[in-house]
Amino acid sequence: MSMLGIGLTLAGTVALAACAPSGEGETATLETGTVVIDVRTPAEFAGGHLEGALNIDVQSPDATQELAELDPDGSYVLYCRSGNRAGAALDFLQAQGFDDVVNAGSVQEAADETGLAIVD
Repeated sequence: MSMLGIGLTLAGTVALAACAPSGEGETATLETGTVVIDVRTPAEFAGGHLEGALNIDVQSPDATQELAELDPDGSYVLYCRSGNRAGAALDFLQAQGFDDVVNAGSVQEAADETGLAIVD
């Protein structure tokens, strides 16, 4: 198993960006180019995820190898069930030199923050 047990299953690229709050009490906006990543298991992802999100299973043994394929200059928004796994993934990516990574917390918090719909 990898250091974090993080794996990557690319479901498609999303033309979105890191959360940038647009004002107090308003939903954040997403900038073009950021990838939204759900770091839960495939079964959790299948039960509901943000529209257009990639699925990165943090429990996969191939995680570090697959994460190395991501562009360290890219922008990423991470989320999971509670924010804990997204936090671990954030720490790992930052240790690898990724600068533009945001932990958006849970699925619902990420939906609220980004304005993206939760889909099956």
